[in-house]
Amino acid sequence: MRTEVVSEPGHPDRANEDFAAVGLPACGQGGAVVVLDGVTPPATETGCLHSVPWFTARLGGALTELTVSRPDLTLREMLARTIGGTAEEHADTCDLSHPRTPQATVVLARWSALSLDYLVLSDSALLLESPGGLVTPVLDDRLDRLPRAARATEALVDSTLRNKEGGFFTAAADPSVAERAVTGSVPVEEVRALAALTDGATRWVEKFHEGDWAQCFGLLRKEGAGALVDRVRELERADREERRYLGRSKTHDDATAVFVRL
Repeated sequence: MRTEVVSEPGHPDRANEDFAAVGLPACGQGGAVVVLDGVTPPATETGCLHSVPWFTARLGGALTELTVSRPDLTLREMLARTIGGTAEEHADTCDLSHPRTPQATVVLARWSALSLDYLVLSDSALLLESPGGLVTPVLDDRLDRLPRAARATEALVDSTLRNKEGGFFTAAADPSVAERAVTGSVPVEEVRALAALTDGATRWVEKFHEGDWAQCFGLLRKEGAGALVDRVRELERADREERRYLGRSKTHDDATAVFVRL
């Protein structure tokens, strides 16, 4: 197995809110990938004393430990446990009912000698490549399917859509959102390689339309995870005036790409 992990903040003066880890069990069989994209908080009150990087470090660290130490747990069970455990760490000091309490999108992949299990929650992406080269994206597209009018303002999103039925879900303080995640399992021999990407890296496909998921995977395989992030940064710099599309919330976003050859 060979792995490559690249994570770059959207701005050098701002903390990276993403988290990425690759875990290998001591038994030497299988492995796991954990990628979180922390949701940037608004400038207004969030009800929490802690930063998004504080949250993603704790949730991501707990998930990494469980993915390699508890093969008896499903990925949904792991996510529920770690959301609950992280919430307990600051429930006494923070208002965890606030819609903008620290939260993150989640990609998990765990494989053994027999199978590969996966989980995706919100708008990060997992790509699976078959031995024949077919690339299958695993996406939670609920946010993309919502009408633009329903996402007109942050306040509207927070009050009607964020972690609500009919809207979209992130890992925040409610363990039950784990049941909302996109999950599945495939025989491990059907996966030659995989990639986990935060939406700062998926911009190459989803925002700038430089290629499809298969072409994105080809770029990762040929030139590496760093090349994908570099390409996104080049496109962002060329698009500062946002002429190519409307509605981008940030000129630059934290971008994380993990590429694994099994």
